[in-house]
Amino acid sequence: MAARLETVRKARLAKLAQLKKLNVNPYPAGCVRTHTAAEALASFGKRVAVAGRIWSIRSHGGSAFADLRDQSGDIQVFFARDELSPQEFSSVKLLDVGDFINVQGKVFKTQAGETTIRAKKLTLLAKSLRPLPTSWSGLKDIEERYRQRYADLLINPEVREVALTRTKIIKELRVFLEGKGFVEVETPILQPLYGGASAAPFVTHHKALDTTFYLRISDELYLKRLIVGGFEKVYEIGRDFRNEGIDRSHNPEFTMLEFYWAYADIDDLTALSEEMFRTILTRVKGSLKVTSGRAELDFVPPWPRKTFRDALLETTGVDVDKTQNESQIRALLRKKKIPVPKGVVGYGPLVDLLWKKVARPAITQPTLIINWPAQMLALAKREASDQTKVGAFQLVVKGMEVIKAYNELNDPIDQRKRWEEQEKLVKRGFGEGERLDEDYLRALEYGMPPTAGWGMGIDRFVMLLTGAKNIKDVILFPTLRPEK
Repeated sequence: MAARLETVRKARLAKLAQLKKLNVNPYPAGCVRTHTAAEALASFGKRVAVAGRIWSIRSHGGSAFADLRDQSGDIQVFFARDELSPQEFSSVKLLDVGDFINVQGKVFKTQAGETTIRAKKLTLLAKSLRPLPTSWSGLKDIEERYRQRYADLLINPEVREVALTRTKIIKELRVFLEGKGFVEVETPILQPLYGGASAAPFVTHHKALDTTFYLRISDELYLKRLIVGGFEKVYEIGRDFRNEGIDRSHNPEFTMLEFYWAYADIDDLTALSEEMFRTILTRVKGSLKVTSGRAELDFVPPWPRKTFRDALLETTGVDVDKTQNESQIRALLRKKKIPVPKGVVGYGPLVDLLWKKVARPAITQPTLIINWPAQMLALAKREASDQTKVGAFQLVVKGMEVIKAYNELNDPIDQRKRWEEQEKLVKRGFGEGERLDEDYLRALEYGMPPTAGWGMGIDRFVMLLTGAKNIKDVILFPTLRPEK
């Protein structure tokens, strides 16, 4: 394959040299374009100027046909010796599949009835030196497709459709939130202290300030600072970074939507979530029932509710109301032969491990998991009726966390205590522990109103709506091991 590729490249380089001898600029800047391919198809009898990539070319002595493709579709082009200048017609013989061209001419129908442009002017826009892969040869390895996404997009139209669907989803999310009065903001990606989630960060160094910075793992703490500052409804769609493993639902660089809503609570978030999904799915999919792999997911509200205790008890036999210390959970994990990774210490992280390994994968249909143990969510407000629980929910679908939401802890004294417990776990080696942020505590001491916060992984949401099996399928350029 490599030898054949090199032979083709040498042949195309030879054609490139011949084009230059004809005084043809193989890489000009810009072109004349009045119509897309789709528009030209509907412009019978009119003169058009189109631009795109040659998808096939067929020579017939004194004439040639080519199929030209742009983002809108394909159109046939007819080249005749007596319609073009000698230089232009000589260039036709040196064209290859993959070249970009600009054609001007009148739209007509061939004897076979195919709408075609009769070329009166031809301009080469970019000479392709590498043959395009096809669905039958090349790019068969899935990792090669991710690595060469530019080629994957060319030969697999469904990949492009997923990307366009993702764009539409994000647009509709913005329209929905702004219609509810939320204001889009931007918060720092480079942060002097990471926070807002339990995750290991990526670490970098700023030379001029001679200071360690972290790529953010969450937008949460900065968005809540804005609530302290007087904003009442804020949201951000942006990249977060977590230095963790890669699997079908995790990529180290991912897109999150987070919003924070002053004077609201978890019940408001539940109602808004159901309304949001009903609106977005209707606009994007035309239905609240989505086929994703072998499952038909039913997003018709109200979504089923299940307490965290019941979800864990049903699948593991563990009752978190009766096992509330670390040694008990460790013993249960040993009994169930679930390995505990190095550095996972503390009651909350161990229960989280049990949840993610056993209980969560058993949930397929959209389900709200409510009443979470306080030790698992250090930033969530305790329930007034039960101080061991927090007002929170997760939307779980097909074994994945899609939404996490809770009543925000706005008591600076309790927040300090909760973070001090996290710091103890960090000292014991818990690499994903939350850090105590003095500036954020100072902000809370100015006073933050009752606030409800919400976060959703955009990539996972797109997976559900497109039926993608792997998060890499919905990220145009996923994180991969560097090519050797």
